[in-house]
Amino acid sequence: MIPRTVFSSDHEIFRDSVRKFFETEAVPFHAQWEEDGQVSRELWRKAGEQGLLCAPIPEADGGLGADFLYSAVVIEEAARLGLSGVGFSLHSDIAVPYIQRYGSAAQKQKYIPKCTSGEIVTAIAMTEPGTGSDLQSVKTTAVLDGDEYVINGSKTFITNGQMADLVIVVAKTDPKGGAKGTSLFLVEAGTPGFTKGQNLHKVGMKAQDTSELFFQDVRVPKENLLGQPGMGFIYLMQELPQERLSVAVGAIANAEAALKWTLDYTRERKAFGRSVFDFQNTRFKLAEIATELQIARVFVDRCLELHMHKKLDVPTAAMAKYWCTDLQCKVLDECVQLHGGYGYMWEYPVARAWADARVQRIYAGTNEIMKEIISRSL
Repeated sequence: MIPRTVFSSDHEIFRDSVRKFFETEAVPFHAQWEEDGQVSRELWRKAGEQGLLCAPIPEADGGLGADFLYSAVVIEEAARLGLSGVGFSLHSDIAVPYIQRYGSAAQKQKYIPKCTSGEIVTAIAMTEPGTGSDLQSVKTTAVLDGDEYVINGSKTFITNGQMADLVIVVAKTDPKGGAKGTSLFLVEAGTPGFTKGQNLHKVGMKAQDTSELFFQDVRVPKENLLGQPGMGFIYLMQELPQERLSVAVGAIANAEAALKWTLDYTRERKAFGRSVFDFQNTRFKLAEIATELQIARVFVDRCLELHMHKKLDVPTAAMAKYWCTDLQCKVLDECVQLHGGYGYMWEYPVARAWADARVQRIYAGTNEIMKEIISRSL
């Protein structure tokens, strides 16, 4: 296998500590969290103490001042262990960066240190029941009334939605302005009129709380506007490449783990007097998987390098998200098949990973939308 060069020795030392943290603080409890529909609040606080949250946020703004590769390490190690309930990346790499890049000094000072410590869990409320990936068609409104904005609307499929203490809400400040009428707002849990609906029951990612959110005459001060009015859509487009890269990073790490589980299983499992691995069909399937994952790994690591130099463009991030999540689902389906009936049993990690992976092709922009983005750049 081609050695990875994107990570330094410091990143690898950090990786060892992250893996030990997850093995101690998450793996033994994940099955219970699947029953509960969310991870424990204690896990967030412990992650903050161990420096697993908001690594790329500058120290001056309340983060850890590390580079994005430290976040990539956290994503990879969670994915390798099948910890689909751990919503750290959505918090550290998607939601909090909006506050860091577009927030006022007061907003940063108020929220980011507590986001880094795990005291505050964040979410970003984009998707609505009738819009899906079409962010220009958001119906939630925010109307200025004196010194306050009044927010009305609903959101769905919001990751960290049940646990979120702070939500970045995408709303229309000018419903007739199309994309130019979109703005972002910071809304705290407990604000009158802001309610959380049911914790949605999903096919996979059962330990990840995913919620409906409702806003009925929710009043927030003008100071809760994030960035400039009407700039929300542009902000979203600027931040989506990192989100899509994060998805690709996790997809390949999880598929690589599935390959390892399947190699171990097929070598141990006997059929017709020999190991399943000894059948040519099995070896050829595993050879194909290993090759495709190596190709994807090289591409993703190249995308990480580009991102570190602020050169990862929107089409390339879309390529990474689409290709890697498609491959993840393909690999997991093959791995389930090679496990036979046991691959369909929930206690086997490959079964849970197979169910968890399917949504990867849907969120962060569907893979069909990714192809549309790519085609526009051709």
